[in-house]
Amino acid sequence: MCGIVGIYSHQAVNQELYDALTMLQHRGQDAAGIITNEGHRLHLRKDNGLVRDVFNKDEHMTRLRGPIGIGHVRYPTAGAASSAEAQPFYTNMPFGISLSHNGNLTNAEELKQELFAEDRRHLNTESDSEVLLNVFAHELQIQSKLRLTAEDIFAGVSGVHRRCRGAYAVVAMISGYGLIGFRDPFGIRPVCYGWRDSPQGKEYMIASESVALNALGFEFLDDIAPGEAIYVDMDGKLHRRQCAMNSVLSPCIFEYVYLARPDSVMDDIYVYKARLRMGIKLAEKILREWPEHDIDVVIPIPDTSRVAGAEVAARLGVNYREGFIKNRYIGRTFIMPGQEQRKKGVRQKLNPVDVEFRGKNVLLVDDSIVRGTTSQEIIQMARDAGARKVYFASAAPPVRYPNVYGIDMPTATELVAHGRTIPQLEELLGADRLIYQDLNDLIDAVRHKHSSIQRFDCSVFTGEYITQDISLEYLNQLELFRSDAAKAKRGSSAQSVIELENAGAR
Repeated sequence: MCGIVGIYSHQAVNQELYDALTMLQHRGQDAAGIITNEGHRLHLRKDNGLVRDVFNKDEHMTRLRGPIGIGHVRYPTAGAASSAEAQPFYTNMPFGISLSHNGNLTNAEELKQELFAEDRRHLNTESDSEVLLNVFAHELQIQSKLRLTAEDIFAGVSGVHRRCRGAYAVVAMISGYGLIGFRDPFGIRPVCYGWRDSPQGKEYMIASESVALNALGFEFLDDIAPGEAIYVDMDGKLHRRQCAMNSVLSPCIFEYVYLARPDSVMDDIYVYKARLRMGIKLAEKILREWPEHDIDVVIPIPDTSRVAGAEVAARLGVNYREGFIKNRYIGRTFIMPGQEQRKKGVRQKLNPVDVEFRGKNVLLVDDSIVRGTTSQEIIQMARDAGARKVYFASAAPPVRYPNVYGIDMPTATELVAHGRTIPQLEELLGADRLIYQDLNDLIDAVRHKHSSIQRFDCSVFTGEYITQDISLEYLNQLELFRSDAAKAKRGSSAQSVIELENAGAR
C-alpha cells in the first residue's frame, strides 16, 4: 500500500505535490519523495520519514522547481525499509523517465533476470517498482524513436501489460514529454485523475485517491480503468487509451475495509457509504445469530471502524460511545514494522475512557483482525478498564491468507485466523464472543448497486488470487522474505553495514 500523485500545471507544483502527499499519508509512513521537471532538468528529493519530515521548506522545497512533477509515500512490501527504496525512481535511458508505483509485481524475480540478461538494464535496489520502471523504459527504447508520440507511449504501456503481472497503479513522467498514469489489467490498486481551469489553460492531477484531488481544487474526471493509460502532453492535451487485452475490473476489497480514507470515492463507490453498509450487514448477522444478546454499549476502534460501529449500535438499538481516545501522533499500527513495535504502538495510540467500560457488556467493533496483536491488546485494555464482558466484532471476514498485491500483510503463519476456528480465536484473543462479517455480506456492502465492479480481489479471505499465477512455491518464498523474523534479519544486516561504513569514515 503506497500513495502516488502526479500534477501537470502552468506554475510550480512543489507545494501542491507536498499537500497531496499529506492527504495520502495514511497510505504509507515509511518514506516520501517528489521529483519535478523544469525545462530539461529534473529535481529530486526523497528519504525515509513522514512527508513533513522529509521536505524542509528552505533546503528542499525551493529546489523542487518546475510545472510538472510526481510524488510518492511508501511503506515497505517487497523491498526493505531503506531510503534507497524510497520513490520516485528515475532512469536516464531513454529520454529521462521517473516513476512512482503502488502495488506489487508477482513476477518481479523473473523480470529481473530478463532485464539483466536480455534488456541489458541494471537494477540498483530490491524494489519491484524499479523493475517496473525499467520494463517501461525498455518498451519505449525498443521503438527507436528520436521523438515520442502519444501512440509510442501507449505502445510502451502495452508492453508493460504484456510482461508484468500483479498489481500496479502508476504515475510516471517523461522529461520534455509530460505526465502518464496507468493501471494493471485487473485494476487491483486505485488511481484516478481530475482537472481544473487556470488562466494559462487546463491543469491535470493523477492520484491514488480522490480526496487528494478534492483538497487541491481539482475536479474529479474518472478512475483510470483497468489496463488503461492516460497521457498529458506538454501542451496540456489529455490522451486516453486502453492498452491491455481482456481487462477485468477487480479492485482490492481491503481498500474499502481499511486502507482508503472514508472521504474518498474509488471506482464509483463512496468508501464512507461502503463502511456504513458493512455496519448494517454486521448488525444484521448479530441479530440473526444472537437475537437475545446482552450488549450494553458499542465502542469502535478508531478511526476506520467508527462508521461501521455507529451503524451497528443504531441497528442493535444500544448506546454508541467513543470509549477509546486516539493519540494522533502515533502511526497506523497495521503498517508498523515488527511485532513488538506494533504491540507497543497499540498502548501508545489508544487510551480507554474507563467510565464507558466499567460494569458493562461491551461490543468492540473493528474493521478487521489481521495479526491479532492489536485486537488482543485492545480486549485486555477493555477488561482493565472494568468491562464485565468483552465481545469483539470484525467488519471483515477472517483474514487467513497473505496479500501479494501490495499490502504488507503478514505471511500465513503470522495471521491469527490462519488454521484456527472461531472458538480457538476467542480463547487466543481473550474475547467472550467473536463475530466476523460474512464474505458475501462484505461484497454486497461494498458493491451495492454498482454493476461496473464485476468482481473483487478477496484473496486475503479466500486464498484465491485473481491473477492466477500464485503458486505454493511463491507463497513459501514470500514467507521466507516477508515474515517479521526475515525483516528483522535484513534490518540487522543493514545496520551492520552502516556501522562498518561509519567505522571506516572515522
